[in-house]
Amino acid sequence: MSNRKLGIDYQQRGITGLETAIILIAFVVVASIFAFTVLSTGVFASERSKETVYAGLEEAKSSLEPHGSVIAFTGRAGTSAAEDSIYKISFVLSNAIAGEPVDLTPPYTFDDSGSDPDISSGAEYKTIISFQDRNQYLSDVPWTVKILGQSSSDSLLEQGEKAEVTVWLLRRDNAVTNATDNNGVAKYTTADVNGASGILTAGSLLNANDQFTLQVKPSSGAVLTIQRIAPPRLDTIMDLK
Repeated sequence: MSNRKLGIDYQQRGITGLETAIILIAFVVVASIFAFTVLSTGVFASERSKETVYAGLEEAKSSLEPHGSVIAFTGRAGTSAAEDSIYKISFVLSNAIAGEPVDLTPPYTFDDSGSDPDISSGAEYKTIISFQDRNQYLSDVPWTVKILGQSSSDSLLEQGEKAEVTVWLLRRDNAVTNATDNNGVAKYTTADVNGASGILTAGSLLNANDQFTLQVKPSSGAVLTIQRIAPPRLDTIMDLK
């Protein structure tokens, strides 16, 4: 009886041990590459998340917060009481948390003279303050700063320091006075050499019951927004809470 009749076909071949090993090695290599790709993606995502967290912390550490009340001052832009208006606003700032110093190099100075504020020529100021009410938006208004209490005698607002910032909406001018008011004020006619301006001649004065918004914009950190409403009657000095 032949082998073919017995169902044995010597032409059939099986998979050798070497071929099996090659296939297993290929699977291992592919799995290793896939695992390395997954791990690399995870490490990259983790690094990006860490950078995002650090950036958020830096932003928070460079933020400002107000301390106390917002004080408004009334002056006279002409010769009659009808031209009384708020011509400057003061508030105190500090670091929001114990973090990075905030550059408060002021674009203007003051010496309590009738010409205040005095432009600080060549000052490279990084913090911008904008003003808005229902009638106008001023992207860069004049402001001055006074560091209160103990300080390091520079323009950096550091941990533990407080700064009194004064925003000048109008320029004081002693030539505009009358018998009942020595705080005469004059409107700006154009933007100055800093590119900043108060309320221009064509603008609207800040009067009683007017709502206004100030935004303090440091070079880094969150924007601080201060929004208040002028009282129904304008006194010389007003606490806007």
